[in-house]
Amino acid sequence: MDQTTTARIKKAGKKFEINVELKDAMRLKKGEIASINFEGNHVFSDIKKGEKASPADMKLAFGTDNVSEIAKIIIQNGEVLTTQEYRDAEQEKKFKQVIDFLVKNSVNPQTGRPHPPERIKIALEQAHVNIKNIPIESQIKEIMELLSTVLPIKIESKKIKIVIPAIHTGKAYGAISQYKESEKWKDDGSLEVIVSVPCGIVIDFYEKLNSVTHGSALTEEIKQ
Repeated sequence: MDQTTTARIKKAGKKFEINVELKDAMRLKKGEIASINFEGNHVFSDIKKGEKASPADMKLAFGTDNVSEIAKIIIQNGEVLTTQEYRDAEQEKKFKQVIDFLVKNSVNPQTGRPHPPERIKIALEQAHVNIKNIPIESQIKEIMELLSTVLPIKIESKKIKIVIPAIHTGKAYGAISQYKESEKWKDDGSLEVIVSVPCGIVIDFYEKLNSVTHGSALTEEIKQ
């Protein structure tokens, strides 16, 4: 059975709250769905007392009194109350994603072979690795530093030279910074970088790079 929870936000000095299915609310917050149904189609100023928000207050705070639009803003920009059960399930899911990532992208440098999932799981627990609720790529460096204290392991990666035109360096820098090994700014404002990207996400990396540079970045794989 789906769990119902409260999503809330404070704007223009007023509280606004809705009752919503927890899973749907979190999917909307993550951008997995574009809209959501919520209980009674009511926006409250105090959900426990059953006090509804006035159209005037909603208009002042959100620029609209359309409750569907307001509900979306509350979920995306406000707080969705989660249960311990939900947080534990999400943590377990993220833990399994990290194990899967490491099975696909890492090897034992002593043998050149991948570690089995159960060995990685035990090592993560032994190293007391805290898996954060952010993309795996953004925390893999920190995870590997801790993991390598209890397990011989390295990420299999591809080294790529990229030249980004000056007009796109601002947006592209965020996409490449976590993989960057070196950088060189050229006189024309373009940027040449060397990145090291885990093999399992190279395709995703290229897609993201092409998206932010509109396909104008020049890439060349460096043989290692």
